[in-house]
Formats: sequence, C-alpha cells, structure tokens
Amino acid sequence: MSVVHRLTAGWLVDHLSFVNQCGYEVCDSFACPGGVTLNTSITSTGDCHAASTFAATSSPIPDPGDVIETEGKSAKTRYVFREEFFDVSKPYIAAASEEQLWQGCPEVSLTEIKANSNREEHQEGTKTSAEDSVATTRKKRKRKCVFNQGELDALEYHSKVRKLVWEGTLHLVQEGLKSGFLHRSTADLGCRKKVVPGHIGCELAELCEMAKQFPAVNKSDHHAVHVLDDETSIPEQDLLSCVTENGSNCAKIVVLMGQKYLVPPKSSFLLSDISYLQPLLHYKKEYDVIVIDPPWENKSVKRSNRYSHLSSWQIKQMPVPALAAPNCLVVTWVTNRQKHLRFVKDELYPHWSVKTLAEWHWVKITTAGEFVLPLDSLHKKPYEVLVLGRVQGDVKEALRKSEDVLPIPEHKLIVSIPCSLHSHKPPLTAILAEFIKPDAECLELFARNLQPGWTSWGNEVLKFQHIDYFTVLQNEN
Repeated sequence: MSVVHRLTAGWLVDHLSFVNQCGYEVCDSFACPGGVTLNTSITSTGDCHAASTFAATSSPIPDPGDVIETEGKSAKTRYVFREEFFDVSKPYIAAASEEQLWQGCPEVSLTEIKANSNREEHQEGTKTSAEDSVATTRKKRKRKCVFNQGELDALEYHSKVRKLVWEGTLHLVQEGLKSGFLHRSTADLGCRKKVVPGHIGCELAELCEMAKQFPAVNKSDHHAVHVLDDETSIPEQDLLSCVTENGSNCAKIVVLMGQKYLVPPKSSFLLSDISYLQPLLHYKKEYDVIVIDPPWENKSVKRSNRYSHLSSWQIKQMPVPALAAPNCLVVTWVTNRQKHLRFVKDELYPHWSVKTLAEWHWVKITTAGEFVLPLDSLHKKPYEVLVLGRVQGDVKEALRKSEDVLPIPEHKLIVSIPCSLHSHKPPLTAILAEFIKPDAECLELFARNLQPGWTSWGNEVLKFQHIDYFTVLQNEN
C-alpha cells in the first residue's frame, strides 16, 4: 500500500510502492515465432527538422536479454521504478543538534529562527566541493541581518505551522520506525555516492513547440481520443492533437523520437503546452478531482533557464471551471513563497469559483526519519504546501456529490521519502480516496508522470515514464 500509516496528523506515504503498484506489466500477446516481437510504427517527417517515431505497442523493442522466447504464446514483462531514486538516507544539510526531530518541539521565536537560518546558510556554503570554490566563497560570506518583506512573510508563516509540522511528523515517523518502514541505522549508510542520471528521454517541451509547425488538423476527420491497442501505431501529429488512452489492464510502451515510455493501465494523457488544450476540453466534460502543479516563477528558475515557468496571469487562464464537475476538489501545489500562496487563496481560487478549505503540507524525510533539511532553514524548507478547495456551484448537485465522503480536514501532513528526481511529487490517489466518491474522474494538470485511473496533461507529461527510470524485475510466461 502506498499509505504505510494513517494517524490524526496525516499519512506516512511510500511513494516508490505506489509507482510499482501501478501495474507496469507489459503483455506480449502478439509474439512472433523465435521470440521476435511485432512493433509497428509510423515515421513522420512533416515540417520538423528531424524524423521522429511514436509507436503504440504491446511490448518493448527487444533488447539483448529482455526477449522472452515464445512460440505464439502470450508473455509479460514486469517493470519497477529504480530504488536508488528514493535512497535518501542522510539530510541534505545536517541540522544542529537542538533542531533534531527527536529533541522535542520547543516554542521558537522569529529571532531564533532567523539565527538558525543564518547558521544553516553558512553550513550549506561550507559543504560545497573544491571545484565549486567560487560559489563557496559567495556562500561563506556572512549574511547581513536584514530580511526583505518576502522573507519576513515566510518566517511569519513558518512560525505558525512549525509546531504542527514538527509534532505531526514526529508521530508518523515513530510509527514508521516501529513497523520497520523507516530505519534509524540507515543514516550511517548514506556515504555512498548517489548516481542520479542527467537528461533522459527526448525534449518533450521542445517537441510541443515543434508540433505547432504541423499542418492544421481537419476537425471533421479527427478524433478527440486515440486508444492504444496492440496493432495500431500513431504519428506525432495525432499524439499532440488528441488525448491518448490506454484502457487495457496491461501497460503499454510507446516510442517517441526513438525513446521508449511506459503507459500504465487505465490511464490517459495529452502531451501539449498551454496553447493547445482543446483536446482535453473535448475528452472528459467534468472532473471530480483536479490536481495542479504549476511551474511557478521564481529567481532560481530565471537564473538556471532549465525549464519554463508561467506567470500568475497565465495560470489564471487555465480552463479549470470548464473542466470541473460540481463540487470538484481542487488541489494546488504551492512553493514556500508567500506571494504564491496568497495568489492561490486570494486571486486564483476566487477567479475559478473555488472556495479554499485547507492547507496541507508535504514533509520530506530521510529513510531514517529525519527532515531532509533543517526545519528552520530560511530559504529552503523540508515541506511544501498544498491548498485544497472545492468548486462552488449548484447547491443540490454539490450535496448529492458529497454524499458518503468525508469533509476536508483543515490541516494534514503527507510525510514521505522524496524522489531525487526534481518535481516528482508524492501520489495523492490513496490519500484523497476518502474525500471523493469511488468512481471519481481525476485530472492532473502540469503532470510529469501518469497514474492509473487519471487523465494527465502537460508539456512534460511523459517525463518520468521513460523506460530508463525503470528496471526489468522479471519475465513471466
């Protein structure tokens, strides 16, 4: 189960277990004699500079050692997510002894939090490697004891939620240690170097830009949905112009620009950017749950230029009201910048006719149950915020849809070992189950991975579905 423990404070979640329970078994029902698996594909050159291929198949392109010797028999290959991406055994920055989770939760003033933040900032600077000497020099400079308004707002917010985060995490970690899910001894095993791959897969966001060069699709000849099956393949033009759906009980492998991506069973997705959402609007009329993980604008994003971000105005233009069912539960991931939190609660949700109900926190811990960052760090926190609300509309319809579901608690914690891959958020499926009806239609916007039973949209929607993030567990006849 992805939920390891459930307490009044919240949930201790096993993110890795959830991914591996998604059913990544690829059924090879059309195997050729001699073990060669059929793979039909279409090459589309269009107006793009390079040819690319998107093939919907029932099996991967055979690699040495991966092919199951079959003679007209069905077989399946099981994939699991690589465990090393969740091997977080030591905090990113060591906390001072008085800040450890097990030392209790004293009341801390804003002045003490500021002092702790300055000390942590110095620690972070001294931990950098020799080759980063220039950056180290910058970080070692003593910070002036002057906080801008944004930092003061963040400190004030942190002082309000600090005790809830500390005590709730402590209780959940204690349960995790008792059950053996967490292990204190693993803190001493974190000396080995973590190998996190660099770029994997094709540039999905860039592909969405290239798609705008494709000839316009004739609506009379075009379908809003393409269903993956075992004998049909589709070119990128169709992939980027309609929702792709895997309605089977087996995972599928699609090939895009020569790269292989796993599609879990009972899932659907649209790979596009914010300028082309029409296929999503035509696919499902109403969703009971909408989870949003916007690419928030911030200084580090601007400096790195590694991935795109959206302005507050662009996020407000998302057609959430058109996608939401009456009483739809809307969940938005928010960074720790108070500017963004205020925007969601005071502007974004009212603009979408969503009433704010709760603020939950995702707390990131190590395999030993420690915060991954000092709790009182100034710039970085070991937690992120989720703002939950419901769409306001027809009262009778809302009451009907809310039957047999629990009201949203004002505050809860989701505690988990984070994935080392940037922006791979913990699953909310099992957590939200008690607050939504069993047959709820669920949608994730700005998604970077797929989930069974969910529709996912984004210009990087297949990012963490790349086959290189998985390993073959076993081949079964």
